[in-house]
Amino acid sequence: MKNPNEPLPSLNALRAFEAASRHLSFRRAAEELGVTEGAVGQHIRGLETALGLKLFERQPRRLALTENGQSYSASVRRAFDLLVEATQALRPQALKLAVSVTPTFAAKWLIPRLPDFTAAHPEIDLRIVATERISHFQTDGVDLAVRYGSPPFGAGLNAELLFDDILIAVAAPRAMAGARKSNGIVARHALLHDAHNLWPQFLAQLHQPLPSAAEKNIRFNQTSLAIDAALEGQGIALAHWAFVARDVAAGRLVRVFDDELHTGAGFYLVFPRKLQHPGPVSQLRDWLHHQASLSTQIAAA
Repeated sequence: MKNPNEPLPSLNALRAFEAASRHLSFRRAAEELGVTEGAVGQHIRGLETALGLKLFERQPRRLALTENGQSYSASVRRAFDLLVEATQALRPQALKLAVSVTPTFAAKWLIPRLPDFTAAHPEIDLRIVATERISHFQTDGVDLAVRYGSPPFGAGLNAELLFDDILIAVAAPRAMAGARKSNGIVARHALLHDAHNLWPQFLAQLHQPLPSAAEKNIRFNQTSLAIDAALEGQGIALAHWAFVARDVAAGRLVRVFDDELHTGAGFYLVFPRKLQHPGPVSQLRDWLHHQASLSTQIAAA
């Protein structure tokens, strides 16, 4: 029977041995542990002395485990794994929530506001899934989605309006320098289109024709790219007011027309009726609604 009072090798020596047994190199073990190669060698020699047996065969340009070393390394590795598991079990794990959004919504609205949420809820680990593809809640492990369109979005899903789809035309101030809001402004500037292609509808509301010249139309597959092009002075973008509200407030973009296009669609928070984490999802929903109301105030200012 083992004597429980028999002293064990030092933890540092065991760590050095475990690392060296994986790498079969004192040098690489030292790099991993942040110590010198000599310190690793000293730990190994002390361990071999304490155990009364060799753990490594020192061969030219290589290191090999002895039979005893192989057996001991497996046991030591299991012991370290148990220590890691026991330590992690004591630590509170961050609650993970996955949110599915479009790339434009993520880049132009959500990401600039995320520090506010993470500061208020450090216990929630958010995973942002930015994709044009409609995520499925069960198969993709999504807890909450922001979807564009009109409800219903599917059986068993709740939908809450975040904000209506209201589009405005914006451009960089330098691109509009000296320009007046007249029929000629559209003909003189490139129109920056996105995948929704709502310029014809917007111009029809203004009773203006759509430019036919190819050089007057630049097309992007995402609204965020059209907005970026407008910021660079490359033309006029048609974008949701919430995506450009900060840029307009800061003077990086200006409204080209006073008119707005109400598409009848909107951005909705969509989530299953049966939630895996109802409390945290509710906190996230409340925060998103609050941020949407703040966006409205910025746009109205």
